[in-house]
Amino acid sequence: MLSEPPTSTFEKVGFIVDSMQLCELLGRRANGEWYKSIRPTELIERAKEVLNTGVGTQDGGACLAPDFEFCAAVVGPLGKDEYLAALGSFKLEEAFPDINPQYYGFHVDPFEPHRVWFMSRSTATHTGSLLGKPPTGKKLMLPPQQFHLDFTEDGLVREIGFYVVDRRQGNTGGLGGAFGYFYGTGNPLPIPECQPYKRSKRFRLLNFVGRIGTRLKELKGEGK
Repeated sequence: MLSEPPTSTFEKVGFIVDSMQLCELLGRRANGEWYKSIRPTELIERAKEVLNTGVGTQDGGACLAPDFEFCAAVVGPLGKDEYLAALGSFKLEEAFPDINPQYYGFHVDPFEPHRVWFMSRSTATHTGSLLGKPPTGKKLMLPPQQFHLDFTEDGLVREIGFYVVDRRQGNTGGLGGAFGYFYGTGNPLPIPECQPYKRSKRFRLLNFVGRIGTRLKELKGEGK
């Protein structure tokens, strides 16, 4: 765990700070060791290089560390071989030749200086076969997603993960990643995780009981 930065540092830069500036002020420290070989600006450039090679899918995994893991909201952690095999079987680039992840907002985490955060608003048109199903011509807009890439000091990717940050946007049922492409084209996997979010019966019952309780209190107050 990283030690908490001194209060005086926050007083110098203010409560809301630029992560790049804070990284320079606090130093590049992760797991008790200083990152001397990669500065924050260089780490961001490295992240973009990795993304341009498909995060290991177009370079045979050369950019991935031996202990690499993929870990998303409901999938993972997957090791290097599992990750490459899974993405290779989906063949999303063949099903969506114009796929555009539209990455933006790159910044280094000031408290985990080996991590690069960035956003994505992917778009794609289904013009090729997907999981053996014919193209539908549908134009997909995935919800905004928050990604992270963790690096070793040598610039290899140790971890990648992502999470949907607003499930009410886009036209893939609030689903991101490969699940979004499957659902958006009418080919969802037969598992709950590949379906739009739906409140459980227990959660709905809890909300109902809460509303009843609130209404009873209101009626009790009106009767006084």
